[in-house]
This record gives sequence, C-alpha cells and structure tokens, in this order.
Amino acid sequence: MNTTIYDVAREAGVSMATVSRVVNGNPNVKPATRKKVLDAIEGLGYRPNAVARGLASKKTTTVGVIIPDISSIFFAELARGIEDIAMMYKYNIILSNSDQNKDREINLINTLLEKQVDGIVFMGGEITEEHVEQFKQSPVPIVLAATVDENKEVPSVNIDYADAAFDAVEELIEGGHQRIGMVSGSLEDPVNGYKKFSGYKEALNKNNISFEEELVTVGDYSYDSGLRAAQSLMKLENPPTAIFASTDEMALGVIHGLQDDGFSVPDQVNVIGFDNTRLATMVRPTLTTVVQPMYDIGAVSMRLLTKFMNKEEVDESTVVLPHRLEYRQSTTIPEK
Repeated sequence: MNTTIYDVAREAGVSMATVSRVVNGNPNVKPATRKKVLDAIEGLGYRPNAVARGLASKKTTTVGVIIPDISSIFFAELARGIEDIAMMYKYNIILSNSDQNKDREINLINTLLEKQVDGIVFMGGEITEEHVEQFKQSPVPIVLAATVDENKEVPSVNIDYADAAFDAVEELIEGGHQRIGMVSGSLEDPVNGYKKFSGYKEALNKNNISFEEELVTVGDYSYDSGLRAAQSLMKLENPPTAIFASTDEMALGVIHGLQDDGFSVPDQVNVIGFDNTRLATMVRPTLTTVVQPMYDIGAVSMRLLTKFMNKEEVDESTVVLPHRLEYRQSTTIPEK
C-alpha cells in the first residue's frame, strides 16, 4: 500500500499538520522536528499526493503550455525558457501540441482548465474572437508568448515583428539592393505573415522602392516551401538580388534552392532569415538573421504568468523585448 501522511506522522511522532507544514516548506517548524519528519519521509519513501494538496490549497502548482509545433526548434527554445522559470518557481509543466489548429487550440485550453492548472502560456497563430472569449472566461491567468493579440486584451510577450522586418529589409536596401524578394508566412498569421510583410513594405516605401507583388511568395514555414519559393522567384524576368524570409527554416530552403539552380549566395543573391535558431549556423554560407530572443520570450512570459498567479503587482502586461540583426555569411552588407 502507498505510504500516507498519517504513516509519516506516526513514524516521526508528530501531528499530520506538522508533516504538512514540513512538506509545504513552512518555516514555522523547529529544526529538530523538521529533521525527524524528513527522516521519516525518506525512510518510508513517502511521496506527497499532488492532487490532494491541490484540492486543499486550491492550487496544483501546474501550468499548461500550448505550442503550435512541438518539433520546431523555435518553439522548443521558447519552451525551454518557460520550463526553466517554471522550475525556479516550483511549477510543473503540461506541454500540449496544437498543430496551430484553432479548434484544437480551443479544445486544449478547456482540457488544461479541466486538469485544474494554475495558469496557461499560449503560443499560436491568429488570435480570433473565439480565442479571446475563451481567454476571458478562463478562471486562471493566460499569457501569450510570441503570439500577438492586436487588441492587447491578453497579456503577452513579443518583439516588434514589423519593426524587425523593416530593419532587415532596410539593411539590404542600404547594401545596394533594389529588387528584394520576400518569403512570407500566411498573411492571416499576424506574426510570421502580416506584421513581417508590413515591415517589408514599409522599408520599401520609405526608400521610394515600388512594391511588386510578384516578388512576394507565401510559404508554410517549412524548408521545402523556402526551396520552392527561391526557385519561383529566380524564374522571374527580373529576379531579386536579395531575399528576406520570415523564418530561418524557410531561409535555409531559399539558400539551397538558389544553390541548386546555380546561384551563388551571397555573391549573386543575399539572404536574410528571421529567429536566429541553431539552423542559422548549420547552413553554408551561415545565415544572416534577425535575432528574436526565443529563450527570453519564454522565460519572461512564464515570469509574467507567475506574477498573475501569485497576485503580484504587474507594471506592464504587454511586454516588447528588443531585437537585432546577426550578420553572417549569407549577406555582403557590412556589420554595423
């Protein structure tokens, strides 16, 4: 039979309330008594019942994390930041994969709430009215990580994606490029699509370069879609001399697509990616890319969630972290 708190109390010669105080880290226990209880716990192999503790305290010390793609390097790094801070504050994580499917996202939110989580970190694509309604009805706090709520009704941690894309494209323009292609995510995706596309267009407009629809292709964030995009762009009568991709994975596809068709990177075509994942240093030439502090976004979003869960004061619920450009071998623009 499983060892119970009653068994520990009897073995240590104390009350069950004293055992509970020791287990929960209450400082109001004499050192000698604490040692007796801990020795009894070790000797009996007692493991506190988290469910029972949660029912008593109305807290499970568990946080739900919803990720669009659990196999993605980008989201894996975010999840690592979340988990490190969760461990620091003694929270356990339930990780769920949504495949960036709206119905599944809504279902996962409800499933996690049924499991009595104390809070949720949500990563997804487009935040619809249905999402916002679910968030508002949640009895526990929810924080968005690398996910934009245009109305700023839900706490979130991001970078300025439009501004970051603007900076990348303007660097190419300042490097002498006038025909710049873009491999975008779906324009329904506010992060990898619409905002980065808006930054691309704004950089062109500021520098009096006409926007040409044929220079923009829409990918699905995969390596293969970047490969196809590069091959399509270079078949144009007047192909681009530089390409900006919304993600590093698509940028890798772009580089290999160009090389497969006999183009030299960066001598004939410059390429810039976005995210600064480990992939950026695995390709040859290495990839110039926008640095999105993925680990930091995860860590800050989890810390923000702990503040809400513990009723701490929150100065700013919409957090925007800084970005920068990491210059590598896929561009000829000089590092600033």
